[in-house]
Amino acid sequence: MTAAVLTKPTPFVATDGKTHLSYELLTTSSLPTSTSLRLDRVEVRDARTHRVVGSLSGRALARAANPVGDPLPGADGYTPAPPAPTPTVIRGSQQWIIWLDLVLDRGRPAPKVLEHRLSGAILTPSGPSAFEETVQPTRTAGRPPLDLDPPVRPGTWYASESCCGNTHHRRGLAPINGRFYVPQRFAIDWYRVGDHGQTWEGDPARLSSYLSYRQPIVASAGGTVVEVQDGIPDNTPPLTPPIPPIEDTVGNHVTVEVAPGRYLLYAHMKPGSLKVREGDRVETGQLLGLIGNSGNSTTPHLHYQVMTTAHFFPTDSPPFTFRHFRVVGQVEPRIWDDNLGLQPTGVLPITPSPYDGPHRAQYPLDREVLEF
Repeated sequence: MTAAVLTKPTPFVATDGKTHLSYELLTTSSLPTSTSLRLDRVEVRDARTHRVVGSLSGRALARAANPVGDPLPGADGYTPAPPAPTPTVIRGSQQWIIWLDLVLDRGRPAPKVLEHRLSGAILTPSGPSAFEETVQPTRTAGRPPLDLDPPVRPGTWYASESCCGNTHHRRGLAPINGRFYVPQRFAIDWYRVGDHGQTWEGDPARLSSYLSYRQPIVASAGGTVVEVQDGIPDNTPPLTPPIPPIEDTVGNHVTVEVAPGRYLLYAHMKPGSLKVREGDRVETGQLLGLIGNSGNSTTPHLHYQVMTTAHFFPTDSPPFTFRHFRVVGQVEPRIWDDNLGLQPTGVLPITPSPYDGPHRAQYPLDREVLEF
């Protein structure tokens, strides 16, 4: 097998207090099309000590691997994913992607170089023939994640579609200009939450019913505005609009360069609300515009992420952290952009989180509710 890593793995600390590494291993079977292999185990090791820092096998491997081009099972937000087929069988010449979300032991630093050990069997007419290969030594990033202020004003906010589960952001593989990217790997969709856990009140077919709509978007770090798009109308909720042209995917938006090779994207803004122009210098906390429902958006929210380029396509999506916030709960079912307005009520089923309390310099995990 051959393998390629789609990003430089960057260690980050999440609200569980542990160090995470989330990245992808793109594998290609070099066998002829008439021959398949059974992938039994994937191990990630410290290349220096060969200590195993993470492994996948059985059902866990099946849930974390899929052929390139296959639809993402269970990612529609309505139904759970069907049981993944086991064992994981890869046909000859087929490409598969393995979604690696490693959680390191508390207090243990991330290795400087990772190696990947793949083991299983080649399935031949005469019976299985065992194989074991070490592929793709990979250096982890020495550059720490950006530590940022919030992109919204103080209040209670629901962090949807953040890392590290089976979400459109985390598992959104995109072929762009002849290469594979995961351009939204660590993106978060932010929804304003009211005093009673509600995200909308009244008629969910009205934009004004959503507490997020017209909420201020503020610069979470100082920098220079490098891209502005305005004039795209808001969509009418709660039905999913047609997929827009690729250049309108993030709708009205502002992109700010905050460090060399690091850009902050604030997307799906209300048309006519943008307060900055290309070339402007902005300071932390400065008003950029208002939350809207433009672009590939069904219900009003702020799509927010770090990018490695000034443009959404193509880009890579590195992790980031927030300086201060408090976790106040979690939402167990996956309620997101496309199904938020289709719920019986606008009240989120918020339950206590094992990570309730104050946090510093950490990344919010998927479906956490927090206070800035």
